[in-house]
Amino acid sequence: MTEDPQAPSVLRIMRQAGDDGVSPPLDLGARVRTLRKARDWTLEQAAVKAGLARSTLSKIENGQMSPTFEAVRKLAQGLDISIPQLFTPPRSDKVMARRAITLSGQGKAHLTGTYEHEILATSLTTKKMLPYRAVVRARAFEEFEGWVRHDGEEFLYVLSGVVEFLSEFYEPVRLKRGDSAYYDAMMGHNVISVSEDDATILWVTTLE
Repeated sequence: MTEDPQAPSVLRIMRQAGDDGVSPPLDLGARVRTLRKARDWTLEQAAVKAGLARSTLSKIENGQMSPTFEAVRKLAQGLDISIPQLFTPPRSDKVMARRAITLSGQGKAHLTGTYEHEILATSLTTKKMLPYRAVVRARAFEEFEGWVRHDGEEFLYVLSGVVEFLSEFYEPVRLKRGDSAYYDAMMGHNVISVSEDDATILWVTTLE
């Protein structure tokens, strides 16, 4: 099969995938084999899905032939991924399978003068996010010792009640159940309850 001169070159596709010529070249055959086995497909099943001859796919996987762009396109389509993804190796061979279950009321309590925190997912000592549930006790900005600031980004979601989200560079905004806010945590911020009962919110803070 002669490759269409107007079709994007495989080299161009690899550059789009982030190959700058410095990293070791990707073993396309090994990459295709890994993707096929991850789907628990036989060589014949993968060939049918890609619309290629079984012998052609076998030669590609074993590095015995360089696929045309059309063959690359079919491979990506059969594997249900984009062409750049086909040329992008996984960041790590290690499969992360961590999980943490926190049953209701079994988080780690942390009390302050303004919030009643329940830290979640405490069994994971190394993580990139810190999730916690908070009962908002504070009713006025003056109850805090100035603005709260820390590294990272933060997301809050109102579970019950109504809060007023105070931030250093914006006007105060009221948030009710189902409302949320995402913000840079280095910006001064505080949350106070403005409903009859103390409001409850879910907070997620990045740790990196």
